[in-house]
Amino acid sequence: MTSEYDNMTEEERAAFDKAARQKEAEEQAALPYKWRQTLIDVAITIPIPKGTKGRDLSVVIQKKHIKAGLKGAEPILEGELCEAVKVDDSTWLIDNGELAIHLEKANQQSWWKNVVTHHPAIDTTKIEPENSKLSDLDGETRGMVEKMMFDQRQKQMGLPSSDELKKQDILKNFQKQHPEMDFSKAKFS
Repeated sequence: MTSEYDNMTEEERAAFDKAARQKEAEEQAALPYKWRQTLIDVAITIPIPKGTKGRDLSVVIQKKHIKAGLKGAEPILEGELCEAVKVDDSTWLIDNGELAIHLEKANQQSWWKNVVTHHPAIDTTKIEPENSKLSDLDGETRGMVEKMMFDQRQKQMGLPSSDELKKQDILKNFQKQHPEMDFSKAKFS
């Protein structure tokens, strides 16, 4: 079954992608905080009034829930986290007039769609990790990220993924080893 996106021309896909990125950017800009992520952590910054001290804030970080804001006021950020965090490795501080929250991901092999589940999601397939950061990853994680990036580029160009290429190579080798077999009516998917 093909999707509507698959039936679009290259120009239509480009326009669709541009509109989707614009909508996503507008939704993210409307949030009362800014956030960024790596495979290892999530960094959140929340503007706070000038002169705010740590004792003026209420920040609660739990494995799957966060609540942050000024004491005695409605929380600025509250809800179920998109994914679990390592509570003991997550911290917060006041930095340059902002509340800076560092969340250490429990699963350090996935991208978050959003910070809290009820806020607008981002398209994680469009994430492009900073090249300088790839070198910080251990060999296994780096290999997995590079494979994901390769597969994403292949998908965008309508080409086979690394797993599909591997299957094609196995089939070609099998056919070479067994020239006596007739594969002309075989169907592969």
